[in-house]
Amino acid sequence: MTVLGIETSCDETAAAVVRRTADGAAEVLSDIVLSQVDAHAVFGGVVPEIAARAHVEALDRVVAAAMREAGLGFADIDAVAATAGPGLIGGVLVGLTTAKAIALAAGRPLVAVNHLEGHALTARLTDGLGFPYLLLLVSGGHTQFVAVEGVGAYRRLGTTIDDALGEAFDKAAKLLGLGYPGGPAIEAAARRGNGARFALPRPLFGRPEPDFSLSGLKTALRLAAEKVAPLSAGDVDDLAASFQAAVTDVVADRAARAMALFAAAHPGMERPALVIAGGVAANQAIRARLVASTSQAGFRLVAPPLRLCTDNAVMIAWAGAERLSLGITDDLGVAARPRWPLDELAVPVIGSGQKGAKA
Repeated sequence: MTVLGIETSCDETAAAVVRRTADGAAEVLSDIVLSQVDAHAVFGGVVPEIAARAHVEALDRVVAAAMREAGLGFADIDAVAATAGPGLIGGVLVGLTTAKAIALAAGRPLVAVNHLEGHALTARLTDGLGFPYLLLLVSGGHTQFVAVEGVGAYRRLGTTIDDALGEAFDKAAKLLGLGYPGGPAIEAAARRGNGARFALPRPLFGRPEPDFSLSGLKTALRLAAEKVAPLSAGDVDDLAASFQAAVTDVVADRAARAMALFAAAHPGMERPALVIAGGVAANQAIRARLVASTSQAGFRLVAPPLRLCTDNAVMIAWAGAERLSLGITDDLGVAARPRWPLDELAVPVIGSGQKGAKA
């Protein structure tokens, strides 16, 4: 089956065409991503209204480019998949509405995809990974450990109780004057710095539950910066390196606990997989540390290519194909959702108000 995927949940306007073969293998026929980084950099973060307008202006051209690159027309696809949440609601509405229009005009089924499920299933596209496996989802809006038992079957093991890891990187970069996006900026500065100079805390280190808390680490970074202000270029590099070192230690510690819980729930598995996905999965220091941690725990680390760690439409098309193969589709009345936890049946940890639970 061949699926057109559309992704507009944040500041990338993306479309892709992916084919899922009868044996479950994947073929990426096209992959178009138009970034809005330059439009938001001046503000130090994503401005929702600007992002939504940019999606409106660009999406038709991006979809056309994806279809042209795939060498297909709408009559050649089997379904249209689009992110229906979670994300910035204006952008999600643009992508989902466009997908509905294409599905209606082409007479093809619609698959409304949870953006997080796109990340969760990417390793099946890239590595042919079988169920179950452990997922570490680290992005701008989410940081959580999830046991992936099957398509639509997710069990949360741990989550952040305040900031997501990507959000913490962005805020730390802004505090240090490193610009946006914060993750790559912190990583670049950290390569030049001394990560042992500033003694920053490791929140929740050693706790039995594999949860995260990052707001205190950001505060500690600010206080450390204030003590040595005005900051030289060397100070900034050392602060960035110390921040990244603390984050890396915390991720490794939390991952060790999550792997222990997963192994206990799935006895007898030979070298189970820990999959890392989301934008922060592009951080090479975190990846390298997790290689060592997984090996020590008897796991293996599965990390998709960097291009498929950040937001993209390939993962949305693939998730749509996975759901379509099980006969799962959605009607045209499906609503966009600003919040949409993977583990919908779990007790909410964050944001259980009018918009629904964030995690």
